[in-house]
Amino acid sequence: MAQISLVTVKKTIDKRQVRQHFSSHARDYDRYARVQKTVAEKLCKRLLPLSGSWRHALEIGCGTGMLSQQVAGCFPDLPLVLSDLAHGMSQHTQQLQPRSPVCDADAAALPFVKASFDLVLSSSVYQWLNDLPNAFSEVARVLQRDGLLALAFFGERTLFELKESHQWALAEKLSHGQFFPNLEAVSCALQNKFEILQLESEIEVEWHTGVPALLRNLKKIGAQNASEQRPQGLASRQVMQKMINRYQQQYGAEQGIPATYEVIYLLARSL
Repeated sequence: MAQISLVTVKKTIDKRQVRQHFSSHARDYDRYARVQKTVAEKLCKRLLPLSGSWRHALEIGCGTGMLSQQVAGCFPDLPLVLSDLAHGMSQHTQQLQPRSPVCDADAAALPFVKASFDLVLSSSVYQWLNDLPNAFSEVARVLQRDGLLALAFFGERTLFELKESHQWALAEKLSHGQFFPNLEAVSCALQNKFEILQLESEIEVEWHTGVPALLRNLKKIGAQNASEQRPQGLASRQVMQKMINRYQQQYGAEQGIPATYEVIYLLARSL
């Protein structure tokens, strides 16, 4: 089959699908989210040199509490409000951390008054948002002046092996998948509302025994295709087998198949 070229178009992420996927996998998340745990640890370490007298902190997309537990270890006296779009996640975290206030909240429309916090944190969340400029405007609204924004989320090269193999199997030029942001898009989305302290990306590679194992892992943490343009129903067995074969042939190695994650780290102060 001839090599195809992909046409990248803007995809709208279905927020209801995101909420449902993550809510239904709250109990499985910690067992399978290995990269996400590493990202939370690295984001917390990046906070240490900037530690200040924070009095009111908010975590957006607390999930099962991976980041908040890291933050509690580094800053044990920091009051932290936890929030998540997925009710199943916020319920799960409330049981694990009963002393912290937890609420359901959409990063695109935060239910907090202006200048409520001097620190806003989030890990492995902002790749699921359709409108980064609006999301950053919401953070700027709830942050006090000179407040700190600390984010880690997945960039455009995340799972490129899976995306390329799927497109090759479909033999289509137009992708039905969702696309994550790049550094330039993030910088533009800040809209002069923040002073950028750090904006960079790192690559994390996770190894799996095969493509079915990777797909099961993604399903177990709720990280499924949430694009509104995704095809309805399951892919045919023929397409799935073509994708698996392509992935193995192009990227397979002695230790299995790699799954690449591009992680964007952002530290910024509100203006």
